[in-house]
Amino acid sequence: MSRYVISPQVAAAVKEFKLPERLGFGAVVAPVMFSAQWRDGAWDNGELLPYGPIEILPGARALHYAELVFEGMKAYCVGRTWPNLFRPRDNWQRLARSAERLSMPKVPETLFFDALDAVAGACRPLIPNVSGRSLYLRPFLFGTESGYLLRNSNEFRFMVIANPVESYATVPMRVAIERLDVRAAVGGVGAAKASANYAASLRASSAAAARGYTVALWLDARDQRYIQELSGMNLFAVIRGELHTPELDGAILPGITRDSLIALARQMGMELRERRMPIDELLADIASAECSEVFACGTAAIVSPISVLADRDGREYAPAKIDVVAKTLREALLAIQERRAPDPFGWTRDVAPFTATL
Repeated sequence: MSRYVISPQVAAAVKEFKLPERLGFGAVVAPVMFSAQWRDGAWDNGELLPYGPIEILPGARALHYAELVFEGMKAYCVGRTWPNLFRPRDNWQRLARSAERLSMPKVPETLFFDALDAVAGACRPLIPNVSGRSLYLRPFLFGTESGYLLRNSNEFRFMVIANPVESYATVPMRVAIERLDVRAAVGGVGAAKASANYAASLRASSAAAARGYTVALWLDARDQRYIQELSGMNLFAVIRGELHTPELDGAILPGITRDSLIALARQMGMELRERRMPIDELLADIASAECSEVFACGTAAIVSPISVLADRDGREYAPAKIDVVAKTLREALLAIQERRAPDPFGWTRDVAPFTATL
């Protein structure tokens, strides 16, 4: 049972909310949020609030030094009366690792789950009961102390906001290879889900979009030779019938969807290799048809096929197949997430119900 109750203000905000027909991804904001504060070395209990502006000091270190880490996950309510989460403990563990990398206080597991349960439970009437739609949850932690000294804050805030969403990517992606800018280096914050990590990708992502591509593909910082990941997504390729993905090198975010696909592929009997993947080797394999398919994965899109990889010199490389293995894995994973299929991995968890409603 959740230890929070739905206040009259929260209940009114949920009752007044109208779910639009078109959701997009992140465009529609749920009317509920959770907030807890860390002061004097301890977390308070937090509270469930109507969604709205928050006060933050202009000198807060989160604004000036990117002292912010976050997670992305989903609650599903397909063919059921109460929502479930997918691998939430993995999200908590990754948030803890991200916080540790930035020397921020960890959010206790109990507080993390209380917050998720409170927001998802309060938003239950707003969660789309249609396959492919869900409630996206964004837990985040940031420093609120004001000051310019280069040290960690002594005060922090942990929040969870939510968005009813539909599929993030509905068409195959056209991907631009980034050979100049660097997103992350080993020893940096590439393996953490930190805001600074994403800020480093914005220029290349915007440039790719201006050229008519969907997103940028990043290479390693030292040699600019080995594939890391897309901006916000991990990459897979089908090469000579085997599934290949870049090995985690300390600069690649360890995606929970990535890990889920690896487990699913192995269960399905697919040969899978985690290795260093030179970009020029992949392009040559696409050109020779040794590589038949390329796709990406992440919480938002689950699995997105890639139709084109474009190099800086303008040459485009198109895999012979689009959305074959990707579709098989996407449908299998989504069926588990939505509890339309057995979950042999124990990945799903029910949202805790409320004890009372005020």
